[in-house]
Amino acid sequence: MGQKKDLTGSEKSKIVRYLAEGCSSLKIAKLLKRDHRTIKRFIQNSQQGRKKRVEKPRRKITAHELRKVKRAAAKMPLATSLAIFQSCNITGVPKSTRCAILRDMAKVRKAERRPPLNKTHKLKRQDWAKKYLKTDFSKVLWTDEMRVSLDGPDGWARGWIGKGQRAPVRVRRQQGGGGVLVWAGIIKDELVGPFRVEDGVKLNSQSYCQFLEDTFFKQWYRKKSASFKKNMIFMQDNAPSHASKYSTAWLARKGIKEEKLMTWPPCSPDLNPIENLWSIIKCEIYKEGKQYTSLNSVWEAVVAAARNVDGEQIKTLTESMDGRLLSVLAKKGGYIGR
Repeated sequence: MGQKKDLTGSEKSKIVRYLAEGCSSLKIAKLLKRDHRTIKRFIQNSQQGRKKRVEKPRRKITAHELRKVKRAAAKMPLATSLAIFQSCNITGVPKSTRCAILRDMAKVRKAERRPPLNKTHKLKRQDWAKKYLKTDFSKVLWTDEMRVSLDGPDGWARGWIGKGQRAPVRVRRQQGGGGVLVWAGIIKDELVGPFRVEDGVKLNSQSYCQFLEDTFFKQWYRKKSASFKKNMIFMQDNAPSHASKYSTAWLARKGIKEEKLMTWPPCSPDLNPIENLWSIIKCEIYKEGKQYTSLNSVWEAVVAAARNVDGEQIKTLTESMDGRLLSVLAKKGGYIGR
């Protein structure tokens, strides 16, 4: 009976089973026809388990150096720990210690994505806020489009994984596997749509107007009373297909013109409450890193998520407009977040 170094997976499983049945290591060695020392070594290693990680003491830095690091972190957003410490002329600090020190005063975050605002943009945003400050926003229909892909935005598949568990496998596809363009509107406490733009259709002025005719006007607007239509204000952003002369003239023929068509300031997604609706829907359809196998399946998920958005949530969004306008004026046209 020769001595072998390694046990197979099957043998290890048998050893565990025999131990559970009360067999001694000697009896197990005879049953498996393996050297007794090999069996004993495996049992001893299994019982020892993993060694606990010993926390090494941090390299101490002075209070003065700590203040310098804090100031540098504030002045250098999104910088690496190495760059922050080098700017303070603090050397010889390992990465683990740098990160541990920074965790006490900062956190790792991604840069926020927002459109650039120049002086002209800010002035137009202020003028817009002043113009609509006394508007009854319960009569405004806020509209926008959203594109959803099969895999969701980058980074949405992150989350906590329990110790000993493996992260689920995600399918990798070029460009997220394609997507669906969705249009919707909100007014007071009501959701209009969502409506799906036909796959492969690029929204230019003509196709945008035809889309509104087939969905918004035929399926929702024409069912409303004459008094509702008289008071409703239609909001759309400044996308080329929206703001073109063709689209403006077409909407005017539908009775949506002058004060009934809201002017919109440039670079202002933060002022449109429907952007928050898109965030609610995306959080729902991509929760737990969910992926989809077809465009129809992701569209069905959008419809289901939209149905779960109740009137109170929509009302909260539309009633937030007074506060948004005041914030724009307080920040002199600056970006207000969402």
